[in-house]
Amino acid sequence: MRLSAFKRPTNPVMSTSIKPVNVKSALMIGLVGLGSASLSAQAATQAAVTVPVDTSVSSPTAGIQLISLKDDAVAVENGTDDLSEVDDMLDAADQADQADQADQADQADQADDWIDNVPDASALDIDSDYNDSNEITTDIPAEVAEVSLNAIAPETLKTFVAVVDLVRREYVEAVNDEELFINAMSGMLTKLDSHAEFLDAEAYENLRAFTQGDVGDIGLTATYQPKSGYWVITEVITDSPADKKGIAIGDYLHQIDDFKLDENKQSNDIKQLLTGIAGTQVDVVVSKAGRRKRTTTLQRNNAHPQAIETQLIDGVAIIRLPAFQNNSREQILQSLIGLDAPVTGILLDMRDNPGGVLTSAVKVASLFMTDTDVVQVKGRQSAPRTLSTQGTAVLKPLPVVVLQNRYSASAAEVLASSLQAQKRATIVGEISYGKGSVQSVIPLNDEQAVKLTVANYLTAAGKKIDKIGVQPDVRLSGNESTWEQQALNLLRQQVQSSGLRFVRQDPLK
Repeated sequence: MRLSAFKRPTNPVMSTSIKPVNVKSALMIGLVGLGSASLSAQAATQAAVTVPVDTSVSSPTAGIQLISLKDDAVAVENGTDDLSEVDDMLDAADQADQADQADQADQADQADDWIDNVPDASALDIDSDYNDSNEITTDIPAEVAEVSLNAIAPETLKTFVAVVDLVRREYVEAVNDEELFINAMSGMLTKLDSHAEFLDAEAYENLRAFTQGDVGDIGLTATYQPKSGYWVITEVITDSPADKKGIAIGDYLHQIDDFKLDENKQSNDIKQLLTGIAGTQVDVVVSKAGRRKRTTTLQRNNAHPQAIETQLIDGVAIIRLPAFQNNSREQILQSLIGLDAPVTGILLDMRDNPGGVLTSAVKVASLFMTDTDVVQVKGRQSAPRTLSTQGTAVLKPLPVVVLQNRYSASAAEVLASSLQAQKRATIVGEISYGKGSVQSVIPLNDEQAVKLTVANYLTAAGKKIDKIGVQPDVRLSGNESTWEQQALNLLRQQVQSSGLRFVRQDPLK
């Protein structure tokens, strides 16, 4: 995740950093010129516009006022600022899908219930002579052979049992049955796609914590060494996921997920490929120098709490949005209040944003647009569902530029594509990552869960994002440290008003 500090500007800068607040966890994961006129000189006549809020819950942005620095008040449409209905809509649709499939799955469910009651020992047919036997039992147990299964063929089940039996007996070290089955479930899910996975207690907790503001990595640093021609691991954090899997300083790092590493990669590329939503996993290919390569699956459990950072430069609010949590919308508004100065434009920096909670992207889009379709969600057996903006578009009067790079993904692409389609913002930077799938975290119990890809999402116009990404309106190249200034120069050309000042309303008035 991009955490580097802003360059020190030549003009005075006001900044504020908003820490995440506690929110309940969500299950759905998968996450904008200035003239020479004086601003204060035009503030003689000010009109306050109150943003309606839901007073039934405690909100960090309750009672926000917008003060226009023009003669006329900014027209802000009334409406609720709560998008909880979107979550309810998704839940209702999921329940409807389950109801439609209930009749079809009834016979299979009965068979599954029957199989679940078969004791493990009878399935494995283990007797007291197990440790002394040199033969592997591959006969189908009578109980299994008599069951008609739509999902699991008896031959497949027989093979699985045989492999478990073989590993128990012949593997060079004693293995734990629980570890074998967890590995089997993990392998089954990760082979479906790179986003599906089995979550143990630690990963599940980290993923739940993400909705409050965490991203994570695997706890290693690598540097390219021209002499050897390889990326070499130069740091491994003690007790990090990498350390626990036996990765050590001096090992070669050959590949991260599908990305093969060579001299053309940059250190920041490696950092961003290893970083993502806390609790998710990444495959790395490593080797001891001169030895066989091995692939290791690691969970990003070395978590880093995130905060939205906002700066004010010459009247433009630069909002760095590192990921989409449940409270991202509230954090943005609170950060604007903290500036305590007029804002004439928004530069929304979503570089390295890996996505996050999908409905959070819709809530952020609702700050900029009213009654606008944002994204289509398409499951396997359901019609596409369209998520739209709701409530008051508080930032509608202000021009917006969105800054993205090749690591802007998922919910970040949803927001960028919707703002671009409505010509509400200018997208600058490079083509985004191209992740167009939605994952749901499905609890198995209090400590374990499955993260499963349950739908794909498209732009509001039905265009595909997965493996394509969002094309910028203005492509930037060269050193990325210069992109912010280029985006500011572009935004200055779009400023047409004296801006808005965000203040908190006195509750006693």
